[in-house]
Amino acid sequence: MSEYFSLSECDVIGFDLDHTLCRYYLKETSRLIYESFARYLVEHKGYDKDLLHLTPATWDFCFKGLVVDLEEGNLVKLAEDGTVLRATHGTKNLSTDDIVKHYGPKREWKHFNSLNTSYTRSAKYYFYDNYFDLPGALLCARVVDMMNKQGTEITSDFWKDIVAAIDHNYNTSAFREDTGTYFPSVKRCPGRYLQPCSDTVRRWLRSIKNSGKILLLITSSHSDYCRLVCEHILGSDFEELFDVIITNALKPGFFSLVPQQRPFRTLVDDVEDSEGLPSLEKPGWYSQGNWPHLHELLKTMTNKAEPKVVYFGDSMRSDMFPACSFAKWETVMIVEEMEGEGVPRADGCPSNSSSGGPSEGPVEKKAKFEDQGMKSPSDSSKQWGSYFVDVQKTEGEETQKLTWCCHSIHTYSTMAIPSIEAIADLPLDFKFQRFSSEKPITTGYYPRPPDSLLKREDNLS
Repeated sequence: MSEYFSLSECDVIGFDLDHTLCRYYLKETSRLIYESFARYLVEHKGYDKDLLHLTPATWDFCFKGLVVDLEEGNLVKLAEDGTVLRATHGTKNLSTDDIVKHYGPKREWKHFNSLNTSYTRSAKYYFYDNYFDLPGALLCARVVDMMNKQGTEITSDFWKDIVAAIDHNYNTSAFREDTGTYFPSVKRCPGRYLQPCSDTVRRWLRSIKNSGKILLLITSSHSDYCRLVCEHILGSDFEELFDVIITNALKPGFFSLVPQQRPFRTLVDDVEDSEGLPSLEKPGWYSQGNWPHLHELLKTMTNKAEPKVVYFGDSMRSDMFPACSFAKWETVMIVEEMEGEGVPRADGCPSNSSSGGPSEGPVEKKAKFEDQGMKSPSDSSKQWGSYFVDVQKTEGEETQKLTWCCHSIHTYSTMAIPSIEAIADLPLDFKFQRFSSEKPITTGYYPRPPDSLLKREDNLS
């Protein structure tokens, strides 16, 4: 395989929507999502109202890549080999002795092999790898704090309530029925949460289409929410940009399940036809589906036996791992954490870092508290450290260990970028360096690697 990757070599270019083509104002969105889940627990499940009250400092806990160990009631940050780098019980840090007590002298998390080979969810753990469910990690930890305070035994039963809160707010009918907190809020004021694509990105998408490439949009969002988002970020003519739009794709099942388990369905006024399609015959807008039927359509559209596809996405679980493992597609991962570690923002791309926020978007009435002191979920955390490298200090010695999330990016992504904006002004035949086990760990990030990886390489050299 070539050490370089170029979009010009691809026949088909596909995109996830949320946190990929569409960037969100993360602070505003995270507060909304947390409130959506917490209000459900308070109003429907009888939890303490204190769950609704946060201070800006609380958000330092909100960190992508954590795993909830439901058997122990802990949240853990994992190294590339599955050892526990850091852990909390609720929001409280576990000491080295506590970690050894829970996970043994080698600090091994026993379900690592299952998670690392499938990226699926389990009754024993939950992996927080996207910004839509990430505020749930903070809520989950605060619920454990509350149960400890009340002297209540902590069992995994509380997790059923957290899952119910997620389902209540993100149910596929919630947008249409205006239920929950999340969708009604975004419908009422999309500009508070969604960052419009820049003219550069819009021109880039159109130039790709005009060059003869086939463009796909594959999102797990339902068609009604997809339309609202796309009209806001791309304009009312967004459908002209894409040859095939697939909503309610229910990734990763879109890639991992056989066609009979997940047929494509047509849509009428955002309602799915009850009859599944036996195959995909032509371009258009569809719901659910599976990659083998899409692959057959792409072969017809490109007149090639094996069309080369690249897919842009932000989730290891839903996008990178399944698209790479099952469909054998090239994958480009959107990693906003790169911007939190020194990678410069592209021009026209609003900041999600500590200094930015809704003040850089529409001028609106502030939410429940000011931005001052609120960490963006894409920034490094004082409590959890870096998304890419964990610095461990023992007896005066400092060791830098790659995180499992970082290792996963290198394993299942062709390359990583902080945003679509970062590459939108480059020519289509621009050659990017690929991730490679034979190259330094810093290879594969564009426009440059995050600070923590650069520092690690310096220390190793």
